[in-house]
Amino acid sequence: MTRTVWLKADSDVGDWETRRRRITAGLEAGVDWVLVDESDVEKVRELGEVNVAAFANGDVHVMEAEAEEEESTADATIVGKDGEGDGTVDLPTDFSGSADLSALRRNGTVTDGGYVRIFDEDYEAFAEAVAAESDYTIVIGDDWQIIPLENLIARVGEETDLITGVQTAEDARTAYETLELGVDGVLLDTDDVDEIRKTVEVRDEAGRESVELEYAEVTAIEQTGSADRVCIDTGSLMEHDEGMLVGSMARGLFFVHAETAESPYVASRPFRVNAGAVHAYVRTPDGGTKYLSELQSGDEVQIVDEQGHTREAIVGRAKIEKRPMFRIQAETAEGDRIETLLQNAETIKVHARDGRKAVTDLDEGDEILVHYEDTATHFGEHIEESIIEK
Repeated sequence: MTRTVWLKADSDVGDWETRRRRITAGLEAGVDWVLVDESDVEKVRELGEVNVAAFANGDVHVMEAEAEEEESTADATIVGKDGEGDGTVDLPTDFSGSADLSALRRNGTVTDGGYVRIFDEDYEAFAEAVAAESDYTIVIGDDWQIIPLENLIARVGEETDLITGVQTAEDARTAYETLELGVDGVLLDTDDVDEIRKTVEVRDEAGRESVELEYAEVTAIEQTGSADRVCIDTGSLMEHDEGMLVGSMARGLFFVHAETAESPYVASRPFRVNAGAVHAYVRTPDGGTKYLSELQSGDEVQIVDEQGHTREAIVGRAKIEKRPMFRIQAETAEGDRIETLLQNAETIKVHARDGRKAVTDLDEGDEILVHYEDTATHFGEHIEESIIEK
């Protein structure tokens, strides 16, 4: 599931200058959508590149007249505000006669979503009806917390993206984790720049993979000749416990630390992983692999920490130089042999049972972190096929 952050910036927020400051903060943080009134759509586009959703006029007849005169320039139009969705107009006893649903169903317009405030069970049921008709269903709860949201997550199918209103990053985390499945997105209502940034970070964390790491026993380590070695320099700074998964065999990738540690001979380079020879694989954020020789500026690679938590990073450059190498062979808990080539240098470190260890200090019998999957790959994609790698 791809999680999203929507930023509320309609007239309820304040005057245009207040809305502009909020929108600018959202653009800088990396929100996915901005929700505004129709009159502000072009103003938002002038501020930067982002998906723009617009509230439509609550009167369905006025909406139809406006649609005939001019097509909306928003990426999505949301109905329900100043109508049945927010309690301005009473709900009908039969939802099939709802003006808001009529607006969602009308042909030849760009109406894509519904907005519903959940006051009670009737409005919860109305939100389900809206979800059946729309691409996006935005639900706002004033006096409710988890239970109505759980009900909607359980009942609403994949035909709509369920978006729930939040005011903090922690609220967003809860929404993304509710019933383990969580909502598709959150509608954030805050002027706090730090809270906007944290909510985007929570979105990124919720969408990231966790990989399984295990210890494999080093069964051979030997000096080889020189090879073309690749340093992956990213546009992100890595933490002391982070690195990348690289190896000669896609089924068994070695955890190699970023160069975050200082040494007497060279300054730390926390943006870099010295990843091995050009033939080797590196794991990518989609769970696939790429050859180190293929990497270039703008590509994405996966950063992994010692617990298997992941995030993505953009390659700034791939630096290839001829260097003396080690061949490292290890046996996994499953009894499989995997190996890779890493540069013969004190600054290249793997993760052993007792912490970081330079490849120059490795001995047979040491146990080091690896990621093992008993599958083959074809052009970076996992396949069910018998392949022998030596």
